[in-house]
Amino acid sequence: MRLSRFFIDAPLSLGQHQLPDAQAHYIARVLRHAAGDAVQLFDGSGQEFLGELIEVGKKQVRVELREAFAGLAETDLKIHLGQGLSRGERMDWAIQKATELGASEITPILSQRCEVRLKDEQTEKRMAHWRQVTISACEQCGRSQLPKIHPPQPLTDWLAQVEAELKLVLHPVAEALTSHARPQSLALLIGPEGGLSDAEVAQAQAAHFQPARLGPRVLRTETAAVVALTVAQQLWGDL
Repeated sequence: MRLSRFFIDAPLSLGQHQLPDAQAHYIARVLRHAAGDAVQLFDGSGQEFLGELIEVGKKQVRVELREAFAGLAETDLKIHLGQGLSRGERMDWAIQKATELGASEITPILSQRCEVRLKDEQTEKRMAHWRQVTISACEQCGRSQLPKIHPPQPLTDWLAQVEAELKLVLHPVAEALTSHARPQSLALLIGPEGGLSDAEVAQAQAAHFQPARLGPRVLRTETAAVVALTVAQQLWGDL
């Protein structure tokens, strides 16, 4: 039986813990775990904990953590993904796969051709939703630390703030991504569903971003994120 693994949004330590309501409900009502079942928990600190459910009730679930160990090491290639903001499932997919592929930071980018515009209250809801996407992805893929999800930013602001040894903007007419030497850190800019305008690509270049292409075919924005991160990790990271 596969060992169930859960993120707990609170510091963990050896000993007994009462689990938060959301995890308790999922463990008791959805997975139908029982007292005596083994679980693995992590809190985003890089540590993992093995333990046993000692109480599974309607109102609470308690666990005793008996072993702590270092979690999966993060990739040496620090990747900050600037992902053009796209519609619901496409953005979720990009964030989920970027998490699985080891991105350390993700910023949704507001650019000229974005079809999504968020009001303040919508931004808060989307941020909470995206964080849950990263949590679920980390639980599935084995990462012990969550990537940082930044609030959506205008392209101009992100270009002025992001720091990395190598900065790349995806563009269909450019040198292949594989032509670059191995960096320690990477900032990767991907346009929204309608792509970046010529003026925005020029703006990125003025901020020391180098155009890079992935191949002869034009990819969807969410596909481009997966392919670019996979290639970068294969060339310079831990794939």
